[in-house]
This record gives sequence, structure tokens and C-alpha cells, in this order.
Amino acid sequence: MKPLNVISFLVENKPGVLFNISNNFRRKNFNIHSITAIAGEDEDTTRITITSRGEAHEITKLVEQLDKMVDVIVVKRLDPLRTIQRDLALVKLHTVDPMAQEEALETINHYKGLILDIKPDTIIAQVTGSVNEVSEFMRDVKQIGIIEAARTGITAIEKGWITLEETHSL
Repeated sequence: MKPLNVISFLVENKPGVLFNISNNFRRKNFNIHSITAIAGEDEDTTRITITSRGEAHEITKLVEQLDKMVDVIVVKRLDPLRTIQRDLALVKLHTVDPMAQEEALETINHYKGLILDIKPDTIIAQVTGSVNEVSEFMRDVKQIGIIEAARTGITAIEKGWITLEETHSL
């Protein structure tokens, strides 16, 4: 399996930019594994984090193409050794059986999760961590009974003082 790459963007906050970026991935035959986007510190920019599988040289070519797009202010493949990455999952578990409820609470506590809602027959938990940690949690609670789950996908930021915005001005 090809390695998972994290690509971070700072783009102009206007309609169609995300479509154009994702369309570029499609044209280059890359599947998007996860995508997060949110307006930046100012209303004029959006920060996007996309993960995709590919070899380093393939991703480098893709990043070079993406960097040429008009609405892209800066794009960078993040070094996994210098990056903090997090995923978040909201999971609704079936806990009609008291033993299932106890097991769910123990598992959620083990992963340092939060209980967002608890009813006699369901628990909604929030778990945040690395992609592997969240995936392990999902595997562990599968036997309890997942009614519904939603995950954010990876969001990431580089360690230290360098920011994506500063990368652009270097």
C-alpha cells in the first residue's frame, strides 16, 4: 500500500476553489482519503488539509501542479516527523444491555474520550487522537454495536514556529 501523505493548503476563500483542487486530484488519478477545510484567521483565506496515498515523487509532482493554481496561495506536503496530526470521531453506540454500557464507558475512558450524550440505550462519544488511535477505538467498540459514526478526517499543523503562511512569504 502506498504511503499516506498530508497536503496543506492556504487558498483564497471563494466559491469553486475546493472543487478545482479536488478536480486536480481526480485528473491526476489520486483518490482523496480525507479532506478538512475551514476559513482562516481572516475571512479571505481558507485552510485545507487533504490526505492522499502516493509515492513521494508522485505527490511532489501533484503539489507542483496545485501550486500553479490561481486561487492557491500556498500548498505544501507536510513532513510527518514535523507534523501534529489529529482525527476526531463521534460515535453512537448501542448500549441497551447494561454490560454493553459498562464496556462502552470503559473503552471510551481508555481512549480518553468524552461522553457527549448518554441515554438508557445509547451513548454518544467523542474520541480525538492520531488516525491510528481513532481507528483502534472504532475497532474496539465495533463489538459493542456502532449505530452511527462520523469522522473529521486528518487535520494537521507543523511543529515549531514555521506556519503555512510564512512558508508562502519565504
